[in-house]
Amino acid sequence: MSRQPLRVLVSGASVAGPTAAYWLARNGFEVTVVERMPLARVRTGGHAVDLFGPAVDVAEWTGVLPAVMDARTRTEIVSFQRHHGGGIDVEMRRLVAGISGRHVEIMRGELATILYEATRTDAQYLFDDSIQTIEQEPDGLAVTFESAPADRFDVVVGADGLHSAVRGLAFGPEDRFRRFLGGYLAGCALPNHLGLEGRMVVWNAPGRLAAIYPVHGTGSARGGFLFRLREEVAIDHRDVAAQKRAVHQIYDQDGWQVPRLLAAMDAADDFYFDSISQIVMDEWVKDRVALVGDAGYSPGPAVGGGTSIAMVGAYVLAQELGRTGGDYPAGLRRYQERMRELVTRSRGVGSSTMATLIPRTALQVRLLPEVLRLVTRMPSRVQQRLFQLQATPARALGSIQLTQDLP
Repeated sequence: MSRQPLRVLVSGASVAGPTAAYWLARNGFEVTVVERMPLARVRTGGHAVDLFGPAVDVAEWTGVLPAVMDARTRTEIVSFQRHHGGGIDVEMRRLVAGISGRHVEIMRGELATILYEATRTDAQYLFDDSIQTIEQEPDGLAVTFESAPADRFDVVVGADGLHSAVRGLAFGPEDRFRRFLGGYLAGCALPNHLGLEGRMVVWNAPGRLAAIYPVHGTGSARGGFLFRLREEVAIDHRDVAAQKRAVHQIYDQDGWQVPRLLAAMDAADDFYFDSISQIVMDEWVKDRVALVGDAGYSPGPAVGGGTSIAMVGAYVLAQELGRTGGDYPAGLRRYQERMRELVTRSRGVGSSTMATLIPRTALQVRLLPEVLRLVTRMPSRVQQRLFQLQATPARALGSIQLTQDLP
């Protein structure tokens, strides 16, 4: 008599969730993915994200690397704007070459779409829905949903981001694990009024920056804000009006393209705002529940390489569950132990990246583009040695070795 496949419920359909779904299905598991947003919002949401080293390997093994390369942002130049006009250009290719030998930048929505298309025939997707309760029972997990009928699963995977609902249900309140890094990220879509092509423009002032970059092939662009605050502001994550007011308080007196960015932000229906925070947990596996990516070990949105780490974590989780067959506790423990060094190393990336991207003083603002341009002109071996001294996503990812399983 053949054994029934283990049933796995994955919460989250951005990057980690579909990556886990692909490899779990390849290993013979029956997979359901639930996502609180409608499919259309998943496809179009988010800012540009980076895939480094092992994450590029996972994309290649998943069979989506050609599509990822075709959808890449094609940003070639980062132009740091001067207050008196003009700018200092830094070649993205040469800058990234010192960090990682393999790198792709892509819009998060594009990556999520590509991964969804690669998995939608092998996994059941429930969009515009969410998990309400998870109850541990001797032979599995009883799960209720906001819309779908209640169901039972052998394993639940929380791949639902920094504010994970699965983490809250299985491990406790978010404030037990989230650590504020002293900054905020905001962004929205806007018309490409500067006619940018292959070029990101960045404006810096002490403690804050604004940036605009094109979305390749669409005629549109993304605008973003990164800024420092000593204390976390008390804003409900559902209060968009209050979030926009907070951005205005920081940037209302600034020049360059900032007024136009603020106007676009006020009119946007895709506005994104969040703290730059880490999730710090000693354990991200509990009984039959496992956390993947930002849900369990966010290194910091937009500054920590979280997308790469999430994609690698999803692959390792599926790989270890596949290797142990029906012994899910052993597979989950092995996943956690394999990821531990990478997760620990990644915790230094966010603060290090913020120190570079958001200078604290006027002198640092003036020096930053000059230093980066100088670095890109160094021999690649010298660049690599310099970046090895810094906490970077690629350096953290170098702590894990992946092998391709072909079930």
